[in-house]
Amino acid sequence: MLDKNKSIVLFSGGQDSSACLLWALSNFKEVQTIGFDYGQRHNVELKCRINLLKKIQSHSSNFFGKLCDDFIVNLEEIKKISESSLLNSENIKVLENGLPNTFVPGRNLIFLNYAAIIAYKNKTKNIIAGMCETDFSGYPDCRNETITSMEKSLNLGMDVEFKIQTPLMFKSKAEIWQLIYEKGGKELIDIVIEESHTCYKGDRSKRFDWGYGCNSCPACELRSKGWNEFIINYPELEK
Repeated sequence: MLDKNKSIVLFSGGQDSSACLLWALSNFKEVQTIGFDYGQRHNVELKCRINLLKKIQSHSSNFFGKLCDDFIVNLEEIKKISESSLLNSENIKVLENGLPNTFVPGRNLIFLNYAAIIAYKNKTKNIIAGMCETDFSGYPDCRNETITSMEKSLNLGMDVEFKIQTPLMFKSKAEIWQLIYEKGGKELIDIVIEESHTCYKGDRSKRFDWGYGCNSCPACELRSKGWNEFIINYPELEK
């Protein structure tokens, strides 16, 4: 029997996974986290996620005792069998098939499999992931249809009833900033801006209103666009 009060969050250290973590902390009594080292060029996110976990946990007394184990899974073999500009220094572009060359085939499916393995061991019902269709970046493994199918496959393959929760699936990036703000106000917004990492190039040399990045890759463009749409309604946050 899986415990409906337990959850595990796919936590990369980015804006979206931070929002998912906050959502999980608000909805479940026990929250584990899992991150992945797959040879990504922006592996600075692995360092950022540690600081984020500490600061988010200390942000609110409501979170004390909820955050449990954090797992880092080494998946560097992916780099040897896959081609993606996230795994090398190739310029980011759109391919002939219409997909961005930042797409790592099967990545999110692998992530969900590993999270499910841990969830199975710990009798955890809820697997929380930050896939999002609204600001769709061209990744087919972010589609709601993919996640629904994956949930069914995991449940059939492990003979349990996991629930893959994707609280951001139909939210824009502006609405994701709004979710963060609702969970912790300006202090939490400041934590996510300062500590999280989204930039595909791993650039933390330049600081913008929305955080660190190159301000030119697709991830930075989406984050910046969402911030600018969000901040219109909260000009006081810019002070």
